[in-house]
Amino acid sequence: MAIPDYQTLMLPLLRAVSNGKVHKISKLYDVLSNEFNLTEEERNKRLPSGRETYIKNRISWARTYLKKAGLINSPSKGLVQISAAGKELLQKKPKSIDNRFLRKYKGFVEFRPRERDKKLSKAESSTSVKDTPSEEFESSYNSLRDELTYELLETIKQSDPFFFEKLVIDLMLAMGYGGSRRDAGEATRKTKDGGIDGVIREDLLGLDTIYLQAKRYSETIIGEPAIRDFAGALQGVKAKKGVFITTSTFSSDAKDFVNKIDSKIILIDGKRLSGLMVDHNVGVSTKDVYEIKQIDTDYFSDI
Repeated sequence: MAIPDYQTLMLPLLRAVSNGKVHKISKLYDVLSNEFNLTEEERNKRLPSGRETYIKNRISWARTYLKKAGLINSPSKGLVQISAAGKELLQKKPKSIDNRFLRKYKGFVEFRPRERDKKLSKAESSTSVKDTPSEEFESSYNSLRDELTYELLETIKQSDPFFFEKLVIDLMLAMGYGGSRRDAGEATRKTKDGGIDGVIREDLLGLDTIYLQAKRYSETIIGEPAIRDFAGALQGVKAKKGVFITTSTFSSDAKDFVNKIDSKIILIDGKRLSGLMVDHNVGVSTKDVYEIKQIDTDYFSDI
């Protein structure tokens, strides 16, 4: 069974606490996961950020919305208990509870920002609203990121080879390799033959070196022969580590080949290259910053 959305979880959550006792929300995660027969994979599936599982996030938001509507109470952090209004609602045996249903409760209406309510009121009249606010935010972020990495890669493909070489150095430095810019620049100019474009320090002390191959292509798919040549070049200088960076893609044969050889070769295609640039702030700048905050439980620990 697919992981239920947070609105689908509202009524089952309310029923799960219908006995009037105080329940730990952490226990309810398992109760509801069992009710929906979720597999281990579904129970452990995490949001793109990796911070929380989908099922916990959705149950938490279902709890928040029910609480704002006054259908459950929270005696203290991590605990939930059905309210008198919640008991009264269950006696009416509703078929489901969703955001549109909760709009009849004053507390819920006051909780929802007016402008956001206007935008969502029509959508909530259908069954299209499935994601929690956390999921919506992460989905929007990922969409913006995907668009940025695509535009970044297209811009890189239009650069000249010398700029691409500089870009590779900047990225390696940003990722913690190469020592100083002077060291990296000198290292890159050391080797320009034998299938190796350059070498760079693995760490600040220069305890080991990494050999680089950088290819700026628009459409060409890099196959096994090119990787085999690079591996041979590494053997020629008695090296064990290499990074092959390209703006295009690698064939499945190329990917299989690096798993069969002794040398450690990392393949970075165009999509991963632009993603790493975004992660390490190379060629991009911050447009807006949105902070998602939560209660500091340590601050309130003495209450």
